[in-house]
Amino acid sequence: MTPRTPNPLQVVDAKRPSPPRGVPGGETLRISEIFYSLQGEGMLTGTPSLFIRLSGCNLRCVWCDTPYASWNPEGEDWPLVGVLTQARKSWPNHHIVITGGEPMIAPAIVALTQRLKEDDFHITIETAGTVFEPVTCDLMSISPKLANSTPHKKEKGKWAAQHERLRYQPEILKQLIGAYDYQLKFVVAEPDDLAEVRQIVNEIDADPRKVVLMAEGTKASVIAKRAEWIAEACKNFCYRYSPRLHIDLWGNKRGV
Repeated sequence: MTPRTPNPLQVVDAKRPSPPRGVPGGETLRISEIFYSLQGEGMLTGTPSLFIRLSGCNLRCVWCDTPYASWNPEGEDWPLVGVLTQARKSWPNHHIVITGGEPMIAPAIVALTQRLKEDDFHITIETAGTVFEPVTCDLMSISPKLANSTPHKKEKGKWAAQHERLRYQPEILKQLIGAYDYQLKFVVAEPDDLAEVRQIVNEIDADPRKVVLMAEGTKASVIAKRAEWIAEACKNFCYRYSPRLHIDLWGNKRGV
């Protein structure tokens, strides 16, 4: 394998790249956006990473901060080879984060991860943990959805029922944490959410040292108000506290 030789001077703006045209055959992926930034959450917070956001999700979190990949999925179909070509450009890093939406439901997710690993990328997959696929990755970043994520039934109708039925799949979670190096990343909004976190961690027999708590919110001021009691919970239960670095630095916007 020939190692890549990143050259920061050759990095291009990949926030809204255009899909390649005229690429022959092969699998495709619905791409919402590709951008280069810092990992904002979890154990690798602050790590320069190329984000590949796939469009489409089987859940409908009421507080979803990427509705353009879930509630109103948008994007364009890219051939697999086009995504790989974009990733192989001279990024000054070797970390790739595949996110969504829910990337594990993408038809070409297994092939994408296998091909990226052939180029020696470090691969993180951001998933809600409702689907298992034999992907290749270095960190399975699992974010099981708590009851606080379910839409109000009166307002959201069928989506509320589907979300509630699918959001927590303990057997899938056990399979994922048994197969991959992982982190369990929980979005918490109220102290009462902690009981549900502990119930899940105990039921799937997860390592508390790999549990990450972070505040729900898309404004730094809201996150700051919740930070103190979340930090105390992390101290009490030996969990990790995660900031939302991208919101602290740039606010709630795309491509960061």
